[in-house]
Amino acid sequence: MDYSYREFLETGLVTPSRMRAIEINAMALGLSSLQMMECAGRSIAEYAKKMSPAKILILCGKGNNGADGLVAARYLDGSADIEVWYYDSENKSPEFELQFRLLLSTSLRLFPFISKFDLQNLINSLSSTDLVIDALVGTGVSGKLNEPLKTCVICVNDANVPVLSVDIPTPGIRATTICAFHRAKVEGSFTVPIGIPIEAEIFTGPGDLAGIKRKKDSAHKGEGGSVLVVGGGPYQGAPYLAGMAALRSGADIVRIASPDSYTEPDLIYTRLDGQFLTKDHIETLLPYVERADVLICGNGLGPDSHEAVLGIVSCAKKAVIDADALRLPLPLPEEVVYTPHSHEFERIYGVRPPSHPVERANIVRKKAGKGTVLLKGEIDIISDGTRIRFNSTGCSEMTTGGTGDVLAGITGGLLCRISAFEAACAAAYLNGKTGEIAAKEKGDGLIGSDLIKFIPGLLYGDEKR
Repeated sequence: MDYSYREFLETGLVTPSRMRAIEINAMALGLSSLQMMECAGRSIAEYAKKMSPAKILILCGKGNNGADGLVAARYLDGSADIEVWYYDSENKSPEFELQFRLLLSTSLRLFPFISKFDLQNLINSLSSTDLVIDALVGTGVSGKLNEPLKTCVICVNDANVPVLSVDIPTPGIRATTICAFHRAKVEGSFTVPIGIPIEAEIFTGPGDLAGIKRKKDSAHKGEGGSVLVVGGGPYQGAPYLAGMAALRSGADIVRIASPDSYTEPDLIYTRLDGQFLTKDHIETLLPYVERADVLICGNGLGPDSHEAVLGIVSCAKKAVIDADALRLPLPLPEEVVYTPHSHEFERIYGVRPPSHPVERANIVRKKAGKGTVLLKGEIDIISDGTRIRFNSTGCSEMTTGGTGDVLAGITGGLLCRISAFEAACAAAYLNGKTGEIAAKEKGDGLIGSDLIKFIPGLLYGDEKR
């Protein structure tokens, strides 16, 4: 990858959910979780050695943070007096179990605990300890701890021993040093690389789908979101494709408002009089706009409906603006994703996007800001004016009409659940992947509706990873 892509790496603290997405993207590129764990544990061990402790006590929880601690213990074996105290609970992560089996072949002293009453000897051990490595819990835990981890923290704090926390401090523990992997999650951390390539962070990947949760078992009709699609007239199939894609992306209710009639039973229809959308329809549409969680507008409208578009979009809470709605003055709802191709981008922003992805990204970032822009192309560019993502999924067979309408529908369906920037990133990746899958079956005969059936499996089914 061109070194200049580094300018798009984000700085500052990273949220646990975003870091998890980056890790999943890295694994999709071929970097295994065990490889990252090995780098993490070795980095902890190397830092601990620099402190020259005579005795190190390593506290390990049952998850992958604890597994990082076990890797560090393996690299520290023989360099100091090492004790490993581990939470011998059920439901240990597979990575923990694997790393623990490796430790059984070392000379390390291993001490299990399952309740706070097992920790009396820990108190005695702390009195002669020079360094505690805190690998009790990772980014998946927040708030107050339950026993016996709560007692572990109290014991360490009372001992007043230097503490090196692994990636993120266990809640309540007084960490002297925090060694974060790849990027810091809390203030005051120093970071070490664990082999994650640039592409895992600045390109979309399966990790961008990981944060999109399935509905709870207790969910009721409508909790997945309601979408209104306003389009059609000159191009009657476009709103249908967008609406079905929104449904397949998880929206519970999708209404199509269009001059064209449809017979699709899963969609609700509001028939608009005439041959295309006009300002006379605004009064009819506003109640539907106000009730919808997301408005998708523009698919198949043609060039003569912009006055009506401005009238209805101004009342939308969230919107996806596509195709012929991408005209000046640009509609600006409260939260919005614009999905132009190069010609539409030039029409609304007055500049033709360059061909080189880096130059293209800089133009998109400069022009975005009042909304998120998803510039479609061989490599899609997504920006909210600050952040940049690239998307490389897709194939040449997707040049057929309708695939952009499917993208708008996916974006709208996801916008019911997540933010505009996240929805645009996930939708770009998902739309391209469905196209790749469909193209294996259909080749150059691929049509837009072929993509729709693959959306749920990639988003919510076994194919998600």
